[in-house]
Amino acid sequence: MWMRKLALTTALGIAGLGVMVSTPASAGVVVGVGVGLPVFAPPAPIVERVAVRPGHVWIPGYWRWGGVRYVWVGGYWTHPRPGYRWYPPRWTGCGPRWCYHHGYWGR
Repeated sequence: MWMRKLALTTALGIAGLGVMVSTPASAGVVVGVGVGLPVFAPPAPIVERVAVRPGHVWIPGYWRWGGVRYVWVGGYWTHPRPGYRWYPPRWTGCGPRWCYHHGYWGR
């Protein structure tokens, strides 16, 4: 009796594998819109007006690519790093697309 159940389970398992195989008639087409690097330059930076905050440095905001459009990321206050300079993020042309370079603290 248990041999019959084992044979039936094995047969159903093998049949199930056949169902999971994709045939050309059921193959779909996926189109990615806005995936990857942008093909147009980011907008001009937004001017953020901030008051002086002693003991802190203002890191300005920047445009981030959101997959379909640019999204503004607001600036923030941070403590300065003695002996270092803040190099802001920037966008550069990379052939027909635009590449983003992160901001960083450097000497």
